[in-house]
Amino acid sequence: MTAAELQQATKALAAMFSCFPQSALTDVEMQMRGYLGAVRDAELADLQAAIQRFVRGEVRTGNAQFCPSSAQLCIEVRERRTMRELMARRAVQAPAKQVIAR
Repeated sequence: MTAAELQQATKALAAMFSCFPQSALTDVEMQMRGYLGAVRDAELADLQAAIQRFVRGEVRTGNAQFCPSSAQLCIEVRERRTMRELMARRAVQAPAKQVIAR
């Protein structure tokens, strides 16, 4: 991620953390560093989509009452990447099929 994307990722993660109960003992800075380290190689769009799905309760794994672990978030980020790549492939293939059909 670029520096600007890293800043946006930090904001997205902070928003997610604010949506779930946190322990008073949680070191927020260390938590943020851990999550950012886990998702540093991800695309920002995939991270944002994964966070949105957790906040909306659309992810079926884990307990929707609590913030996902960094591992759970990474799994969902990979799912979002896979879905984005599939949609991109379909978009490329769809015009080719229309040309053949004519």
